Amino acid sequence: MVSMDADLPLRRVVHLTERIVTGRLVRLLEGYPREVRVGQPVLVGVLTAAGVVRLLARLVRALRGSAGRGGRGGRRSFKELKKGPEFLVTPVRLRDVAGGLLEVELHGHLPQSALHPGDHLQLTLRPQHDADLPPRIERVVNLTTGQLLTPRTATVWSHLGPPLLLQAALGMLLVLGVAACATLT
Repeated sequence: MVSMDADLPLRRVVHLTERIVTGRLVRLLEGYPREVRVGQPVLVGVLTAAGVVRLLARLVRALRGSAGRGGRGGRRSFKELKKGPEFLVTPVRLRDVAGGLLEVELHGHLPQSALHPGDHLQLTLRPQHDADLPPRIERVVNLTTGQLLTPRTATVWSHLGPPLLLQAALGMLLVLGVAACATLT
């Protein structure tokens, strides 16, 4: 029994090695979530430094005689922070000027109207840490519409959040200040 697809030319999807690629958008495949890993040493360091400020704030509240807050407030647990943020990964198929079918990944979000099949694109790519994954798109220039697009993803720092990072920075400055005073005296 012969398959009807046997007559069709089979074009292999190629992973790129160039940094800038130009071609036509074939299609955007169905996106899926991927998690950003949060390194335990980074998380422990940030939480320890932030804990110094929290401890100092509790001490000040206790000395002033003001009642402490009940519960934990809006703080997230170590387990929640360790999990890391998820971002959208959309596989993109592109046909280059030589007719080859290329696969790259779009991390994050772009406006829905930004890319359409057949658009002429110039992509700036970056290889991923895992060599088995196709390169990811850093920047898109839609030559058809003239739009410059930069996908944005969640990062470890945006996941931890400005309040926690500010507490950690203040805690680190406090520890460094105490250490400097201790060495000078």
